This record gives sequence, C-alpha cells and structure tokens, in this order.
Amino acid sequence: MRWGSENSRLRGPFVAFSTTKPGSWLIKTMTPLDRKLLIRSKGRYTALGPIGAPTMLLTTTGAKSGLARTSPLLYSRDGDSLIVVGSNFGQDRHPAWTGNLIAHPEDVIVTIGGQDVPSRAELLTGDEAEAGYALMAATTRTYTEYRSRTDRSIRVFRLTPKG
Repeated sequence: MRWGSENSRLRGPFVAFSTTKPGSWLIKTMTPLDRKLLIRSKGRYTALGPIGAPTMLLTTTGAKSGLARTSPLLYSRDGDSLIVVGSNFGQDRHPAWTGNLIAHPEDVIVTIGGQDVPSRAELLTGDEAEAGYALMAATTRTYTEYRSRTDRSIRVFRLTPKG
C-alpha cells in the first residue's frame, strides 16, 4: 500500500531537495511528526505520502533496553521481502534501529497499510548489500547522496515475513 504516487508532480522537486543537506535536515526534523501520523494511522498515512515514497513502521526490540522501539522508514520491495537501509541521513553513526535488528533479528514487526507483519531481519553483506542499496537508490536517489556524506559502511537489511 502506498499513499500518493510515484508520478506526482511534487516527487521530482521534493526528491531533488531531499538530496541536499537542508532537505535532509527538514526530513529529519519532520520525523517525529511523521512517526505520530504513521503510528496513529497504523502505517496508512505519512507526511511523505503525496510524493509516493514507500513508507512503513519498523518495530524492533531495543538492544540495551529490551523495550519496543518504532521507527518510520522508507523501503524497497525485493520479492516477498523488504529492503531497508540504515543511512541515518548520511550521518557518521548508525541509527539505533540497526543495532536493535542485529541484537534481535527474530523480533521484528513491519507495519504497512494498517497491517502488522511479524518478520525476521537479515543484515546483508557484500554483493547482496550492494544490490539492496541499489534497490533503495532506485526508489529514491537520496540514498546515493547519503553514501557520499559518510565514511562508515551503511547497513542494509532484508526483512522477511515469518511463516
């Protein structure tokens, strides 16, 4: 399920703006509002919806706290699985949710379009990670820019429904 359209007239200019540092800052600043909208709508609506960005909620178990943590993320489809990238807007540290997936890969819930899907996470490496990153970059070119902002290896995960 996707709110909005990839063919929206807003998509091109928004994606171009989002590849800039001010664009990344704006999106990062909007994340708390977007999280509230996504949670209240159970993943049906997002502030990024009009541009057709595929957005979901990822609920993980905190690596240190053991508490449920929910993060809004963009994703790409890879068959029955989803690909997510821990770009953290090109910052020098990994987002916390990536550490949570590494610590608890079997305790993952993906929420899209009002549906909770228990899933398992797999940290991709090598060619699989490169292919997953390419899928995300094809979904929105901001991921190409994020890579140029950091020297760290950006984590790429495959989320596969259980059962």
